[in-house]
Amino acid sequence: MTTTTARLALIGDRSPNVVSHTRIPLLLDALAERDRLVLDAYWIPSEEAAAEEGAVRGFDAVWVVPGSPYRSETGVLAAIRTARVAGIPFLGTCGGFQHALLEYARDVCGLTRVAHAENDPDADDFLIEPLACSLVGHEAVVSVEPGSIAQSVIGSERTVERYFCAYGPTRHLDTLRAHGLRFSGYDEDGHVRIAELPGHPFFLASLFQPELSGDGSRPHPIVRALARAAVEHATRAAGQPV
Repeated sequence: MTTTTARLALIGDRSPNVVSHTRIPLLLDALAERDRLVLDAYWIPSEEAAAEEGAVRGFDAVWVVPGSPYRSETGVLAAIRTARVAGIPFLGTCGGFQHALLEYARDVCGLTRVAHAENDPDADDFLIEPLACSLVGHEAVVSVEPGSIAQSVIGSERTVERYFCAYGPTRHLDTLRAHGLRFSGYDEDGHVRIAELPGHPFFLASLFQPELSGDGSRPHPIVRALARAAVEHATRAAGQPV
């Protein structure tokens, strides 16, 4: 049986000091060995994503990885927009989650002035702000909505996840919902932790970092789901039956 190889764009400014970045190669190896999901991954720095229009076109999946503030907010938002509009499977984790919401607010909802406080602390209108309690190094329960993409992927309506972030969404969430974005995971205080886009082949974002689950030898279900979606995308592109 021939295994289809899918091309994965990893958007972020790679650093040995970001734990999730060091985990990703282990996860890719485990996906290939355990699940026969082979991903050919390319790291694309945020500045390169900004400089090259359509930098992620031709890829089978886009993953905006943690590590904010990114050197180029513009590049990250451009990669997210391309994945969303072109129907390329997408995953955003931690900073990727925050920027997925920012892109959607600006480009779909018309909230062109909303900002990320880490990128633009002097802005007048924030979508992403410092959390009341930092989640750096924190582990907490996430409740997952039944019938959501997240629930079908995780296989449960309750999960315990690890975080490494200090920023999250605060305002305008009802506007994002009204324009089609679904919030499908919440912490115990009702704060949004997962977002997804119904009707898209695969568009999922989490404030927590599934990269940090376990020791890296067993990929988190969300990571595995992205890999499956990428391989399906590559298979269709090659004109083969899925």
